[in-house]
Amino acid sequence: MAENMQGMKRTAYCTEIDQSRLDQEMVLCGWCHRQRDLGGLVFITLRDRSGEMQLMVDDSCPEAVQEKAAKVRSEDVLAVRGILQKRSSANPSMKTGTVELKVSELRVLSRSKTPPFYIDEDVKANEALRLKYRYLDLRRPDMQNKMFLRHKITKVTRDYFDQAGFYELETPMLTRSTPEGARDYLVPSRVFPGRFFALPQSPQLFKQLLMLAGYDRYMQIVRCFRDEDLRADRQPEFTQIDLEMSFVGVEDVLAVNERYISHLMQEVMQIQVQLPLPRLTYAEAMRRFGSDKPDTRFGMEIVDISDLVAGSPFRPFAGALENKGSVQMICVPGGADMSRRDIDSLTEYIKTYRAKGLAWIAVENPLRGSVAKFIDETAAQRIISRAGAKQGDLLLIVADADTIVRESLGQLRCEAARRRNLIPEGLFNFVWVTEFPLLEYDEEAGRYAAMHHPFTSPMEEDVALLESDPGSVRARAYDLVLNGTELGGGSIRIHDQDLQKKMFALLGFTEEQAWARFGFLLEAFQYGVPPHGGIAYGLDRIVMLLTGSDSIRDVIAFPKVQTSTCLMTQAPNLVDEKQLAELGLSLTELADTVSDLPLPDISDNENEA
Repeated sequence: MAENMQGMKRTAYCTEIDQSRLDQEMVLCGWCHRQRDLGGLVFITLRDRSGEMQLMVDDSCPEAVQEKAAKVRSEDVLAVRGILQKRSSANPSMKTGTVELKVSELRVLSRSKTPPFYIDEDVKANEALRLKYRYLDLRRPDMQNKMFLRHKITKVTRDYFDQAGFYELETPMLTRSTPEGARDYLVPSRVFPGRFFALPQSPQLFKQLLMLAGYDRYMQIVRCFRDEDLRADRQPEFTQIDLEMSFVGVEDVLAVNERYISHLMQEVMQIQVQLPLPRLTYAEAMRRFGSDKPDTRFGMEIVDISDLVAGSPFRPFAGALENKGSVQMICVPGGADMSRRDIDSLTEYIKTYRAKGLAWIAVENPLRGSVAKFIDETAAQRIISRAGAKQGDLLLIVADADTIVRESLGQLRCEAARRRNLIPEGLFNFVWVTEFPLLEYDEEAGRYAAMHHPFTSPMEEDVALLESDPGSVRARAYDLVLNGTELGGGSIRIHDQDLQKKMFALLGFTEEQAWARFGFLLEAFQYGVPPHGGIAYGLDRIVMLLTGSDSIRDVIAFPKVQTSTCLMTQAPNLVDEKQLAELGLSLTELADTVSDLPLPDISDNENEA
């Protein structure tokens, strides 16, 4: 029968105790991590959120304590009283490895079944099983450390922005649907049958209204919702660090946020970040790295060699250039030792990014490779010089349309660096990417779409191009990238009503459509709008990167899997017909319950960012 804690008040957490408290009586509470019964001598490792402490029970302890200690099993919940003493043999791997508690009173507050996996760091259990029993997974010390770091990041964030003059203001969770971008999660209204709220994909419109309302500096750590296909860095519900500022330009927003990043890294990671942070324009990032989320921890930058291979008899090169494409390459340091099998594997890899093939040259004497015989000695030396290649390096070359070449080489440089262990560990490389295109053309819809959102301001010097050449207009937008992952993005917003109307027209909205979707904002904008801008960070991504986790599922207490289901609660699931009737809803067909579905195999985390 479970015992209670009456008269047993905890006096310390396990790792708060050291030799300065020898011979003192204390009360500890926690879970049995392991029990060792040596016959007349029982050792119990007690675990709480701070760490572990060894408990010792021998034949000098009360008989009732000896009897209970012999029956304690892993994950039983205990409260113990005892005297702190030195251990006869120290354990240097434990923070409390020089002391132990000799138990004078032991209470078993709750018994535990045998857990489905061992509660320890680096457990090898299938992730689906860990998510089904997430409350047990969260007991593991490495998971708790991630949650504690998440708490620290949010506290440091709130403290920094409070000192910087920001007010934390809440925005609604139930709002109206504005169907652009990802799908909304809809919530039916009981009071107005047939009408729906939407859960917010972001607080974008509300934070702009707060600027119009005169609050000047706003921040919020806020839950957001998007009904989209998932991967390692996405969840249907996620957390943003959301900011907005009035009477600012790009430089003002970047300056405040650089100081935030510097403060965060110093407080949380004890790492000094050099300011100002590096910057790349979108065009430069795409040219050098093939990505608007460049990983700058290693080289292997993309190099255009179209002019050096013009006239080459190698048909893929000639065909790409004839079709106004390009021939570009990366240089893999020391890669000449890669086998044909390794290179063929990389060739298959880039085909997923629409590249038709991969040419290669091993920088050896003599040169060898799939295109070595098609390039004369002079051209070969110029290519090697432009690549900055040395003896033993490997040149990987793609010829195709510019967009395909850049995307495939951008992905290839990261994949090759991973396979060759060329990415330095423990390095945090931040970079701003600026001057994104304002618009991108949607071939399927036959119109332009906003690359950021419809309220992003164009660069002032490009406004005149909105009518003559919309595709070349740059936005006053910026992303902060860390190690090849976008941490956050934002922009300066449009505050001029005429410019906003022109933007809506470019996006294919009639005036009636614009008012139907954004009427409350457009009406508000008739009452005096300050210039304003902001940024939103993915808190989950920040925690993922700072903890070295492979997936944001590892840093969210109760995450969903790729199918947007919760394996622990079996949500989403069926509801009673009475509940549906109250909402004026009926189902055309009955869905399976989540409990009927097999556990998905999610052991292979996606690393795509």
